Amino acid sequence: MDKSASDRKGKVKDIILALHKGLPVQKAKERFEAEVGDISATEIAQIEQELLTEGMSVDEVKKLCNVHALLFEKSLKEKMTSEEATSHPVHLFKLENREIEKITASLKDAAEKQDKAAVGALLEKLKPVEVHYTKKEQLLFPFLEREGFMGPSKVMWGKHNDIRAMLKDALLAVETAGDFKQYKEKKLDLLIEEVDGMIFKEEQILFPASIEKLKPDDWLEILKQGSEIGYAFIEGPKEIDGLLKELKANLCPESGTEDGYVDFPTGKVSVRELMVILNTLPVDISFVGADNRMRYFSESEDRIFVRTRAVIGREVKNCHPPQSVETVMKVVEELRSGKSKSVDFWLNIRGRTVYIRYFGIFDGDKNYLGTLEVTQDITEIQKLTGEKRLP
Repeated sequence: MDKSASDRKGKVKDIILALHKGLPVQKAKERFEAEVGDISATEIAQIEQELLTEGMSVDEVKKLCNVHALLFEKSLKEKMTSEEATSHPVHLFKLENREIEKITASLKDAAEKQDKAAVGALLEKLKPVEVHYTKKEQLLFPFLEREGFMGPSKVMWGKHNDIRAMLKDALLAVETAGDFKQYKEKKLDLLIEEVDGMIFKEEQILFPASIEKLKPDDWLEILKQGSEIGYAFIEGPKEIDGLLKELKANLCPESGTEDGYVDFPTGKVSVRELMVILNTLPVDISFVGADNRMRYFSESEDRIFVRTRAVIGREVKNCHPPQSVETVMKVVEELRSGKSKSVDFWLNIRGRTVYIRYFGIFDGDKNYLGTLEVTQDITEIQKLTGEKRLP
């Protein structure tokens, strides 16, 4: 090992020991930047491996991982100061809009030619607009709500659902449209008008207001969580893909009892084990506290309804489209009052049967703690016949 590399390792070791003695992570990050300087994830990993080989415990070395995360976050945050930056969420939303406009323009051309096959194919191509709208609902709106800007989630979400319904209707009707002119006027033109109108509302109202109200830290979170939802019609920004992967790889989940255990009357499990158990269950779980705010949701591999961490602390009435709010609040109050122990719904989504159950949660003294939502894809369960026993 050359002298500079040896010096780096010594400084990293000193910082780890300082963390062990109680140095705050933010202070450790400042020392890291001042004393170690720019360093790649590969070099950090190499130094860590050498420290482990020399006998430093895994727990000690692990203390450095949140320092890594802050360093990578800084690199990302520097890209969040301008909406014109290629990795800024607003820039990415606008790139998606340019692709949406190409599809609506092609739809207009195909409609003028009365080309039903082309119209049907283009409507199918438009379906990923769902991802674009979901990112607004589950990420952008919650951050705006925290700043007291409630309008978009109350108005724009309703318009999203109108467009979703219109797109579904237009797709179903195109094949059987006997009078194409009437189909175009009654369904297709209205859909195109709403989709293009939504782009105008986003770029003239929503995005400027968002830039004004949200901070770089907010945009960084939207970028990180948005990459988990995905992108509509475009690829994610390649220049930050590596940084996001490094950030995720180096971030240690923080919890006051991360290394502790939860004692139940029926057993004892670690916090880590409990988290994995909940995420492995064949159902999606969401818990709304007694204050009607989102407190927890499981992160199963194939969630039926998208949830992002941005919704934690959000009022439950803002977690649903305006058309559903009255029903949702009625269910919550029905469970809170004890009038019903559970309320069930089932619906068809993309050819799958989804069963949704709501339960009122009470402690031993019958104090209301909140409402639990349990969602399950029961399509395959409905096909079961006879029995399958253990040998």
